[in-house]
This record gives sequence, C-alpha cells and structure tokens, in this order.
Amino acid sequence: MSHRKIGNMITYGNPHSDADLHRILALQKANLPAYINAAEVQAEGFVTVDHNYAVLKAMNHPYPHVIARDGNEVVGYTLVMLRSFQNQVPELMPMFEEFNSTLYRNRPLSEINYFVMGQVCVAKGYRGRGLFQGLYAQMKRQMALEFEAIVTEIALNNPRSLRAHEKVGFKTIKEYQSADGVDWAIVLWDWG
Repeated sequence: MSHRKIGNMITYGNPHSDADLHRILALQKANLPAYINAAEVQAEGFVTVDHNYAVLKAMNHPYPHVIARDGNEVVGYTLVMLRSFQNQVPELMPMFEEFNSTLYRNRPLSEINYFVMGQVCVAKGYRGRGLFQGLYAQMKRQMALEFEAIVTEIALNNPRSLRAHEKVGFKTIKEYQSADGVDWAIVLWDWG
C-alpha cells in the first residue's frame, strides 16, 4: 500500500523496510514508562509492551502495521496483531486469556472475527494534531473488509489513551484486574 499525503507533511501508509520497523521500535521505547517520568506517564500516556524486532516483523505479515510519517521519520504507528500471536508475546498472554472469556453482544468474543490492536503510539510534538485518528482511519480502510472488529486493552491508569480510543469509536466491553494488580479496560471498535 502506498503512503497517503495528509496536509503539508504527514503521510499514512505501511512499513516497507527493516528501517521502518526499527523506527517503530525507537518510538515505542521512547514511550515506555521506564523511559519517561511519572508526570509524563499521567499527562501524555504510555505504551506497555516492549516488542522485539523478530515478533514485530512477523506481526507485519500478512496484514501490515500502519505508520504516520513526517519525511523519513515514523511519528506514529498502529500495530496489527493477529490472534495467532497470542503465545509470542508472553506479557500479553493474560490479555488473550481474558479476551477468550469475554462476551460481546451475548456472543463469546472468540466467535467474532477480530484482530488485536497490538499497540498505538504518536510521538511527542505530533500529539493533538489528529494523527491518532488518522492512524485508526487508515487501519480501518486497510482491515475492515476482512475483520468485523478490532480489540485491545488499555490500562485504566492511562486515561489519555482511554479518551482517545473512545473518540475513535472504541467501547469498553469489560474491565478486570490482572494478577499483578493492574486494572484494565477491554475495548472494541465494532465495524460490523
């Protein structure tokens, strides 16, 4: 898929090289709680999982991730994660277990044709400019013909992310507390 020009400098498209995937990982690392102070975590939000390169690359096929670019710089991304990856990211295994016990519209979530939002992130300096919505709009254009929904979980102590997802169209379908004491919202964007 080619990149689509937005405004003067931001384009949306897919990673086409190993360099693009490394740019995603660099942006991810810059937004992990271990690399930002507590005030930023609360005000700006954060990402939870530190993906390794091999898994990130494997997740990029057959459905590629979506990136926002400013020139050659990756300034935002949404990661496509198929359910087949549930055992490849150990820290997400409890999330998948919770998904498997969740109902949506009186149906087990496992019976719905969904994929998982593996992670979304927008670089500092680009927040509040519509990139979050742009990334998800591109994701929907790319994936809605094959899937009826997208599902993810968001830590309840990440209110910025919860609000941003609600604005896009996600609805909270369940809240739970993980074994490590973190409170989570399972959110779903229904494309059906």
